[in-house]
Amino acid sequence: MTRLLSLVVLLFWFSLVNAQGRVLPDFTELAEKQGPAVVNISITQVIRGQAGGSSFGFDENDPAFEFFKRFFPRLPGIGAAPREFENKSLGSGFFISEDGYILTNAHVVDGADEVMVRLTDKREFKARIVGADKRSDVALLKIEATGLPAVKLADPSRLKVGEWVVAIGSPFGFENSVTAGIVSAKGRALPQENYVPFIQTDVAINPGNSGGPLFNLSGEVVGINSQIYSRSGGYMGVSFAIPIDVAMDIQKQLRTTGKVNRGRIGIVIQEVSKELADSLGLARAMGAVVNAVERDGPAEKAGIEAGDVILRFDGKPIAVSSDLPRMVAATRPGTRSTVQLWRKGKLREVSVVVGQLVDESQAASRPPRAARAPESAANRLGLVVSELGPEQRRELGLEAGLLVEEVRSAAARAELLPGDVLIALIHRGNTSELKSVEQFNKLLAKLDKGSNVSLLIRRGEMQTFVTLRGLNGN
Repeated sequence: MTRLLSLVVLLFWFSLVNAQGRVLPDFTELAEKQGPAVVNISITQVIRGQAGGSSFGFDENDPAFEFFKRFFPRLPGIGAAPREFENKSLGSGFFISEDGYILTNAHVVDGADEVMVRLTDKREFKARIVGADKRSDVALLKIEATGLPAVKLADPSRLKVGEWVVAIGSPFGFENSVTAGIVSAKGRALPQENYVPFIQTDVAINPGNSGGPLFNLSGEVVGINSQIYSRSGGYMGVSFAIPIDVAMDIQKQLRTTGKVNRGRIGIVIQEVSKELADSLGLARAMGAVVNAVERDGPAEKAGIEAGDVILRFDGKPIAVSSDLPRMVAATRPGTRSTVQLWRKGKLREVSVVVGQLVDESQAASRPPRAARAPESAANRLGLVVSELGPEQRRELGLEAGLLVEEVRSAAARAELLPGDVLIALIHRGNTSELKSVEQFNKLLAKLDKGSNVSLLIRRGEMQTFVTLRGLNGN
């Protein structure tokens, strides 16, 4: 019996040791020391109802509404005065200073009428929102207290994929919950999130964890837990954190000016695919290709053109297109920066004065359709196109271009739509502006069967590159 017990203990010990002979980490000391710096944030938002609303969902002009109002006058919401409802939600945060400054997510406090902060010692404070930045999802709060437990900050650039990390927060309101995992990836770009190189982890993050800290094993904060990828609304093994250096730069600006200043150069970009790189004459897919240049913007003044591929910004390489918006945004407006770009098979350098990013709304509109003759034939790409008239060119601000009337091939239909305007054709580093149907067809006739063809197109107010693979032999 004693020998069997010893064997069980030995097997248990080996189960705690990985292939390198290291014991799995113990998070108890980290949780004990850093837990008090993490706070629970309770948000109250007042939602004002409308007068005369019916709890049965009837409109005031509906005869059924008058019936219920007459026979059930005391039912709530029928003929009553405007009502106010309190919507409550929870989040997390952490102290970055002993005098009460707290970092959390902007979406945690968005629309809040009151923010309450609860500490691990059960003390509660009403917090003031110093500032919030929706683009980075960072908010800075302040409570009136001193001698508070503040976290230590790490350098996220030293964080390694595969490294253990720990989250502390309030998932579903369960305060000071500790979860652990590893760093799955760094520098993740998310849809509609162009200014944050997210840290991806497999740490269990759920509603209520938002705004809480992500620690390394040294007990230093490497990020702010911000988002999860989920099809169910709950944790599914993929979560994202804002690097703490990005968050600290944001909070510094919020503390001093109440807003965040970001740089811009006035271009629209897209990713360089392998096929597009081949069309442009690049050895490999890298950088950010310029789809459109804002008129009189910083990039146009610097000589940057649509079709250029930006490879470096201020000496830093652009591995993927999402790198560029972060680099430009992090540059102080008014700074003169060097841009290395690829144009028509050659490297060039231009100097651009970075401008100020402001909120803009873009309205997409289709160009007017021209009448198409019934006998129009499709070209080698499976497209029926027509030349733009003077009024169309003037409205679109283009000197030339071809309007896509019909898309007949399956390959082209996946990328192009009727109403798109073809501006240029790119093949193996050579760019040809499209001025007539005859010229377009002659260019296509010269291309080998099976070639990949890239087109610069105008769609609404946006310009983009599309690549059609495997040109047919017609």
